[in-house]
Amino acid sequence: MGTLTYDVVKQIHFDDRLLAHLQLVIATKLRRGESFNFSWKTDPSEGSGRTTIWLHPAIPLLYEFQGSRQPSINRVWLDELMASADSVTGLQVIPEPREDRPRRQDDEPLRASSLQ
Repeated sequence: MGTLTYDVVKQIHFDDRLLAHLQLVIATKLRRGESFNFSWKTDPSEGSGRTTIWLHPAIPLLYEFQGSRQPSINRVWLDELMASADSVTGLQVIPEPREDRPRRQDDEPLRASSLQ
């Protein structure tokens, strides 16, 4: 279980695999100078509901992973998370799709240059 610390005051716990994908999407958006909403459903063990935070390049983030190995990256999931982040509602945590899922025609691939 990894942790995302937001502005030193809020710690949010995510699975390491999800956190690795979120880190790539968030870093890409912030590197471009883009601000956006980030939302997720509250874990049932902590109650219920949904949380949204505003991400901005000036707000410090700290990613801490429990495991020492970098998880493999699912490009389909990364593309879907990036599309979510680029939408009006902002980045939403979504379940990981199968990597071999056929792409829809309207799927726009995430360019490798956008991850640099």
